[in-house]
Amino acid sequence: MFSRRAILVGFWALAWMAPVPAVAADAVRFETSELAVVTERGRFSFAVEMAVTETQRQRGLQHRNALAPDAGMLFDFEYSQPAAMWMKNTPVPLDMIFIAGDGRVVNVKARTQPDSLAVIRSAGAVRAVLEVNGGTAERLGIEAGSLILHPLFGTAAP
Repeated sequence: MFSRRAILVGFWALAWMAPVPAVAADAVRFETSELAVVTERGRFSFAVEMAVTETQRQRGLQHRNALAPDAGMLFDFEYSQPAAMWMKNTPVPLDMIFIAGDGRVVNVKARTQPDSLAVIRSAGAVRAVLEVNGGTAERLGIEAGSLILHPLFGTAAP
């Protein structure tokens, strides 16, 4: 007769050998889209990954060690609302551009602190947040009132 301990050890051995679905850092997939930013300095194009599901919004740019200069991520919240973001598990500094439903920039939080759990809030109701490399907003002149062109906002695509 098997002892209770032998049964438990056997169970854990079988459980350990059973295939377990792995959740890799890149397991979340994102569609890509083209976007343009219009500032007083000109029009600038970006290739953005679209974070449109809750899983995608939660993952964001976590665990990325680099971001191309003309790349970013556009978080769609589906309707206008106050937004709060953070930099959990995000090792590169980012600029967070908070965007109203009409494509106008509400506010910008420049050069966020990597890996920080500090909450970064919009200055009002926004439909989306665009994350780009830290320093991009300053370099291109992205500020409150700048225009983001993307079908999400009903504005022309680049």
